[in-house]
Amino acid sequence: MNPVVLPAVHDLDAWCDLQSVVLVEGVSDRVALETLAMRRGRDLGAEGVAVVAMGGATNIGHFLVQLGDRRSSLRLAGLCDAGERAAFRRGLERVGLGTDLSDAGLEDLGFSICVDDLEDELIRALGTDRVEELLGSEGELRSFRIFQQQPAQTGRNAHRQLHRFMGTRSGRKAHFAKVLVEALDDDRVPRPLDRVLAIA
Repeated sequence: MNPVVLPAVHDLDAWCDLQSVVLVEGVSDRVALETLAMRRGRDLGAEGVAVVAMGGATNIGHFLVQLGDRRSSLRLAGLCDAGERAAFRRGLERVGLGTDLSDAGLEDLGFSICVDDLEDELIRALGTDRVEELLGSEGELRSFRIFQQQPAQTGRNAHRQLHRFMGTRSGRKAHFAKVLVEALDDDRVPRPLDRVLAIA
């Protein structure tokens, strides 16, 4: 599935085709949502859903401003890391979408917060043994074993080691977002991911 991006501001026809915009921090978040949608038989592009990887939580204000008056005719949703909720809150409040937003207030607006981040949610949902099996199937287990021997990792549990390993090479987070979501049992989909897709 090709990612759907926000159309240019002047491209009114393309904007007319959009029904929902989902704002996420990075590419791995977008890949996870698109993979879950495909698992559930959804074609987000055909449904007019744009999942936008913003390149970081602090860019949310820019994208909300870009949406402008179209915000009132679109379903808005989003996914953020726990440590970035303040950036999402500020961006939403600046464009008039709430005041003194709590976590519950963010959720009411369609924005879900991961307990730590998406990788943490997926590792907890699958369990470390299953994630290591998936590393093996993707040819990454040997690299992970070497990584575990690094002095900075020896005091960490397997969950924290796996979480850190996902971010040690460009593209690994996005690759494993797809692999891990594909491996989830239906009843183990992390709530933030499930909820955002249901709103979109």
